[in-house]
Amino acid sequence: MLDNNIKNQLKSHFESLTQPVELLIALDDSKKSAEVESLANDLASLSDKFTVMNNPDTSARRPSMVVHSPIKNTHITFAGVPMGHEFTSLVLALLHTGGHASKAKSEDIEQIQSLTQELNFEVYISLSCQTCPQVVQALNTMAATNSNIKATMIDGALFQSEVEERNILAVPAVYLNGEPFSQGALSLTDILNKVDSKGAQRQAESLSKKDKFDVLVIGGGPAGASAAIYSARKGLNTGIVADRFGGQVADTLAIENFISIKATEGPKLVAQLEEHVKEYDVDVMHNQRAAALGYNNGYEITLENGAVLKAKSLVLATGARWREMNVPGEQEYRGHGVAYCPHCDGPLFKGKPVAVIGGGNSGIEAAIDLANIVQSVTVLEFADTLRADEVLIRKAKSMANITIIKSAQTTEVLGNGKKVTGLMYTDRVSGESKELELDGIFVQIGLIPNTEWLKDSDLELSKFGEILIDTKGATSLPGIYGAGDATNTPFKQIIIAMGSGATASLGAFDYLIRHSDETEEDQSAA
Repeated sequence: MLDNNIKNQLKSHFESLTQPVELLIALDDSKKSAEVESLANDLASLSDKFTVMNNPDTSARRPSMVVHSPIKNTHITFAGVPMGHEFTSLVLALLHTGGHASKAKSEDIEQIQSLTQELNFEVYISLSCQTCPQVVQALNTMAATNSNIKATMIDGALFQSEVEERNILAVPAVYLNGEPFSQGALSLTDILNKVDSKGAQRQAESLSKKDKFDVLVIGGGPAGASAAIYSARKGLNTGIVADRFGGQVADTLAIENFISIKATEGPKLVAQLEEHVKEYDVDVMHNQRAAALGYNNGYEITLENGAVLKAKSLVLATGARWREMNVPGEQEYRGHGVAYCPHCDGPLFKGKPVAVIGGGNSGIEAAIDLANIVQSVTVLEFADTLRADEVLIRKAKSMANITIIKSAQTTEVLGNGKKVTGLMYTDRVSGESKELELDGIFVQIGLIPNTEWLKDSDLELSKFGEILIDTKGATSLPGIYGAGDATNTPFKQIIIAMGSGATASLGAFDYLIRHSDETEEDQSAA
């Protein structure tokens, strides 16, 4: 199951284990069960701390493997074969169950240990989903820390009857004690704040006590990370407010236009960005969202949890998100057939007809990716020409199960009350309304800046909601700089965002030098 290179690496990692771990397997006659059994035996051969046993629970999903601590009585279950993006989740579960310390923040560990209620989490995933491991690993950390908490990863492509019964059409989908808990990206802090009502309040109080920052960066994507590194290298007291470190890059599968690196993947680049930021004295405030911009003897950023952070200068790098169609039925069936991440949710539509809305690079790439999984893909493009690169268009046209319809305006998402059954579109040439029968709709029509929280401020925005900046990244307010996809920069690319983050940070540094007397007066007055 595991090649020798991986075995050698794992054997080295498992040398740090101090406690026994039981691998409880539940199998049937399927090929996947054979893979689970082989995986368990391979793991057991790498450490004398591992013991493979049959799961005594006759109701257990098959195939599945429980990582169980006989000392702490903790349970982490993998229903399916935890390979692909989830292999790291399995390795971490083994390490944490075997006594290796978690890298979670000490305050999060203390909060987990304080929970007294019984929490049984189930998270449905697809092995190609890049967002899912973050959620799985957060839940596993909780389960490895507190025996009152159980976590189960379920491969939705393998347990399709459960997926259909629970009408799950987007991953990760989390259930708590049998009831829907969340859908989509979720951090450990997010989970704790949902199950511990006082957690967010304590966090807000702690954040509000922080000293005034020289430079406070809002956003943890490529632009924000670059800005923070450049600022910290100047010796400035630097902080980052990050909803999710890496932003949209974390959801990007293949990156082939990042100069100096022939090819990489989004999660790998995000991990490298975060490691680089950690090399400097940057205060990274994870899982926080800005809610308002104000001024009181310096700039103030109010967070959604009520915390207020103070800064002499700001770099706004809040990025962008997928644009929605804004047609009837879209919100009703969001997560029930309407999806925005083909890599994450594509496997849930195996053998089914789907549509991709948008004929740009992201739309055509999505169509090509999905065509290898689904029955058929229909691409709907509003314009009379495709906007994707020619190489992608040629590839899409060469695939027999991809149909491209141009001059098509999607007008409505159709469903049966539970899930998507199709869509209506208008032929913009003939004016005729047409219907497509579908099981899934993947929306890929561009980006919208994450700047709604700034609309009540004095900061100048474009008619599209973008932060207006000059060549130095300066905005309409002194001491505030913008960077990345949230600004009016014409081209939304990772490498451009990084450059604009550096520009904005250098602009903020220049501002602080030229206004040092004023900022010192602000501090003394405070």
